[in-house]
Parts: sequence; structure tokens; C-alpha cells
Amino acid sequence: MGKILCSLIFSSLLLFSLKARSQEVEDERGFDYERDGEKGPVHWGELRAEWHKCKGGLMQSPIDLLHERVEVISHLGDLQINYKSSNATLKNRGHDMMMKWVDGGGYTEMNGTQYKLKQCHWHSPSEHTIDGKNFDLEAHLVHESSNGMVSVIGILYQIGEPDYFLSTIKEDLEVASNTHEEERVVGIIDPNILKMGSKQYYRYIGSLTVPPCTEDVMWTIIHQVRTVTEEQVKLLRVAVHDDSNSNARPLQPIYNRTMQLQRSKDSE
Repeated sequence: MGKILCSLIFSSLLLFSLKARSQEVEDERGFDYERDGEKGPVHWGELRAEWHKCKGGLMQSPIDLLHERVEVISHLGDLQINYKSSNATLKNRGHDMMMKWVDGGGYTEMNGTQYKLKQCHWHSPSEHTIDGKNFDLEAHLVHESSNGMVSVIGILYQIGEPDYFLSTIKEDLEVASNTHEEERVVGIIDPNILKMGSKQYYRYIGSLTVPPCTEDVMWTIIHQVRTVTEEQVKLLRVAVHDDSNSNARPLQPIYNRTMQLQRSKDSE
């Protein structure tokens, strides 16, 4: 009986560990984006023992998706997106603005595994670059599987026409920009409004881009660049409470990682 109890406790602790390791830090006071600051990106891995991957990891994100290193493939197929409308909240986390789907916003299926949509947040300027090109904004849709593995879909934006999704939550963003660490109920939000497209995308294995910089994260960067206005970017930037006026982590070494570009045969 004692062995069974110990086994159950160990299994619970292991499951908790898998869940916990996938979570981004929500309290921004422990780190910031000041390039030369004591709590800036170059020092994240030194601030807490559990953040050591931020400094010593070999699969860190973001990276530059270099065309000369990208392998063009067609066997992955279109993204399997099964999002649904759900109750959502908006929170100014200090280092970014986060929308969370309370009951989950559906799921995406990758390599036979379902990853449930948990939340999305924004970075400006973009964290990932394509062949050295930087963009004005990047959205991250964070998903998690039943065993705690993480998959993130990234959408890149450049200045142009308004983004429809951000336009629909403008009033909520304005209110949230004046609050801190309080979740604002925004009602039913349909993540399908993002209309990310799914025929061409980059795929590689990386990490969370904020502490604890957890690795083995499956990254999907949508190839099609969307548009956003300067006003929309500015509204999202007010969440950054330090003097950096940016919440983009610098590019990380690629090392020997494989980068793929899924391109459907009918688009070649």
C-alpha cells in the first residue's frame, strides 16, 4: 500500500513538474528588457536557478529564419486548426498584454498530438526575423498538450492596414493599458478571427522567449506577414513598464538546429 501511495505521489509530482515547466513567468518584476540593465535579457539566466536555460540552453528562441538554412518541404500539410469561441480575459502582465481563453479556445493538432490553445500575447518589435528582416509586431499563440508540452504559433506584422482582431478588442486594450495584474473579462472571443492562414509556415524546435526559457517548444511561424497600424502597436506597447519601450528578446544562436518551410505543392 505504501509503495502504491509513493508511486501515486511521484506520478503527481512528475505531472505537476511537466505542467509547471511550460508556464511563462507572469510577474515581470523579476526581469525586464533593458539591454544594459541588471535584469535585462543577457542576465535572465543568472537571476534565478530555474531560469538557467535562458543562458545555457542550446535551443533558445527567437532565431533568424535564414533562407539559406531553411529546408523547403511539403509533407506536413496545412495546419490543423480547430479553434472555437470561448470566454476570454485580458491582462496587462507588465512585460506584455495577454489574452487568455478561460475554458480553452480549441486546439491545433501537430504530429498526431493535440495542443490546446491557452493564450496569446504580443511582442514589439518582432522577436523572430526572416532572412535578417525585422517586423513591427509578433503575436504568440501558446498551446499546451495533455502532458505539458508546448507549441507556439507566431504571426508577424508590418505597419499597414489595421489588424481586424486587435480592432475588435481596442476598448478592452485601452482599459487594460491603465491597469496592472488584473484580469479584465472581455467576453466571448473567437480566435479564428486571427485568420492566420495555414498553407505556408516555418517549423523548428526552440524555447519560450521569456523566463524560464523552457526548451523543446515546437515553433510554427506563419509565412504570410499581416498588417497592423502604428496606433495598434503603440497600444500594445504600453504594457511594458520599463524604459526599453520594447518587449522583444534578442536573437539567439541557431547552432545545428533544423529549420523547415512547409510549402504546399499547389503554391510552388
